[in-house]
Amino acid sequence: MKAAPFSYRRAQTLEEALLAGGENARFLAGGQSLLPMMNLRVTWADTVVDLSTLEELRRCRREGDRAFIGAGVTHAMIEDVRIDDPSRGYLPHVAAGIAYRSVRNRGTLGGSLVHADPAADWPTALLALGAEVAVKGAGGERRMPLAEFQRGLMETALEEGEILTGVSVPVLSSRARWSYLKFCRKSGEFAHSIAAMVCDPERGLGEAVLGAAADKPRRLPRLSALLAAGERPGGTELTQAADDDVQEVTGLERASYPFHLHRTMILRAWARLKELA
Repeated sequence: MKAAPFSYRRAQTLEEALLAGGENARFLAGGQSLLPMMNLRVTWADTVVDLSTLEELRRCRREGDRAFIGAGVTHAMIEDVRIDDPSRGYLPHVAAGIAYRSVRNRGTLGGSLVHADPAADWPTALLALGAEVAVKGAGGERRMPLAEFQRGLMETALEEGEILTGVSVPVLSSRARWSYLKFCRKSGEFAHSIAAMVCDPERGLGEAVLGAAADKPRRLPRLSALLAAGERPGGTELTQAADDDVQEVTGLERASYPFHLHRTMILRAWARLKELA
C-alpha cells in the first residue's frame, strides 16, 4: 500500500511549524507510527509538516524539582542516557524495551504520547511517573497532567494546530523505587499487558498503572493508595487489592485469561518493587 498524495514541508522553527499546521495537516516527528498508518490508508493528510530537525524540541532542562524533556527526544537518546536521567534508571529501562533499535533511533517521546496507543510504553510509564505535558499553539503554551492529555484510544486533548513540545517529570530522590514489566508474545511487538509502579516518599509520589488493558493506561486506585501510604501488604490483602483494581479499570470477568494476565503482571511488578526497596 502507498499513502494518498500529500505535500511535504520541513519546518525550520517551531513557529513556522505552527503556522503550517491546519485542519488537514499532520505533524511528523519520528514517523514510526504515522507513516505506516498513512501507507495503510488508516489516516491521511493534505500536508505533512516535518518536525524531526527542530533542535528546540530536543532541549531538556531542570525546572526546580522537576525535569523537562523535549518531545523530539528519541527513545535511543533516553536508552543511551544522552540526556540527564531524572528517574534513577526508570526511563532508560523503559526505552530499552521499546520495539527494535532501528525504531528507537527514530521514534520520539512526544510522537508516542500523541499517537496515544494504550499498548505503547511511554503513555503507561510516564503516567506512573506523574508526568505533565506541555502543548504549544497559536494561543501560547499550556500544561496539563498526562492523565488528562490522553482521553481514550488514540485520542488526546491536542487542539487543531497544536504541537506537544515536551514532558515534565519529577526528579526522583534516593528513596525512590520503581518497577516496570510488560508481557509480549514476541520480542519487539506491542505489549498485551503492562504494569508500572513508582514510589517516592520525598516527592509524595505513589502510582500503580496498568497499560494495554483498556482504551488508555489506567491508574490502579487501591495499589496506588498503598504505595502513597508506604504500605507493603502481602498475601490475601495484596491479591484482593490487585483483583479489585483490575476488575474496576478493565471490567473483565475474573475467570478470563486477560484478567489473570493483568493480575499476574501487577503482582510481579509489586514483587519487583519490593526487591528494590
